[in-house]
Amino acid sequence: MSTGSTLTMPGADVASQILLAMRNMGVAPIPRNYNLFYEAFIGSNPALSKELLRFGSTATQEELDELGARFFNQGHSRIIENVHERLHLELEALLTVLKQEQSSLEKYNRVLDETRERISVKSATSTSIVSAAISILAEATGNKISQGETRSKDLNRHAEEMQQVRLELDEYKRIANTDSLTRLSNRRAFDEKLAGVYDTSIGLHLSSLVLLDVDNFKRINDTYGHPVGDKILASVASVIRKSVRGELFVARTGGEEFAIIAEKMNADEVREMCERIRVALEKTPFRNSKTGIDYGQITISIGYAIATQAQNPVDLYTNSDVALYNAKSSGRNRTILFEEGMQKNYTGKGWLIYRT
Repeated sequence: MSTGSTLTMPGADVASQILLAMRNMGVAPIPRNYNLFYEAFIGSNPALSKELLRFGSTATQEELDELGARFFNQGHSRIIENVHERLHLELEALLTVLKQEQSSLEKYNRVLDETRERISVKSATSTSIVSAAISILAEATGNKISQGETRSKDLNRHAEEMQQVRLELDEYKRIANTDSLTRLSNRRAFDEKLAGVYDTSIGLHLSSLVLLDVDNFKRINDTYGHPVGDKILASVASVIRKSVRGELFVARTGGEEFAIIAEKMNADEVREMCERIRVALEKTPFRNSKTGIDYGQITISIGYAIATQAQNPVDLYTNSDVALYNAKSSGRNRTILFEEGMQKNYTGKGWLIYRT
């Protein structure tokens, strides 16, 4: 139900549709191209969709890369590659230290064996032999302790560096999975999270997918412009986030659309949460503090489905989208739970695990 221009193609398999569109335009099926077409298809970036449509039936790789540079942080993948390279180098260094330690232990063990053999012979009663053995052991032990201290420092240093690399990777992933406008999780993170709902059958009766869509948002953009629309979306996101438990997964999935993956909540609790969001937004004033312009009441339609009502993430998304469609078509500003037999004559957006 996105309001922006998107690439629309017939059929239910989104992956096949995207790949078909790429093939028809002679576009190489590589990750960065798929990323462009994916974002355009789901409508999360209307400006990107329009630009991609302008290419018509042909697009060169240079044109696509230029488009990607404008709309995405293309350096992100290179940053990830650099971090992985650093991690690889640190692991290699760590293995080198461990191999040196192993070699040192082997040498020390040989010294111990040789010393044992010397003091085991009958002539070992000689004070000079015992003294020599003690001297050899003392020197070997001293060297071992010194080497151990050095390698311990090396191990600690490499461990600290690897921890820093891990933190950087976590931060890059967080940035890649965050919607820049609302600070909620983005569509990429949503796809990954939804994909894991059915990893186990335990607790499915306490898992739900909630889809939320701001009512008449196109009117807001057309009347006040996209900058105002963006501010309103950010405020809507804030209302949603404040109205749910802190640990719940909340995402902006595209345009004026949001999603919540509710876990450890039964159907009644999910409905109460949805109504809390809906009423809170309904009561929130939307005014420009500088100009005094009142943008009017902003409402939201909500549809949700329980995980046990579906067999997989695709069906769960479809059921929730059907419920959302019914909330829209029956008057908007309401919450509807999916039920078998609900009207389904709508054009669903489909769902797809994000591919990179």
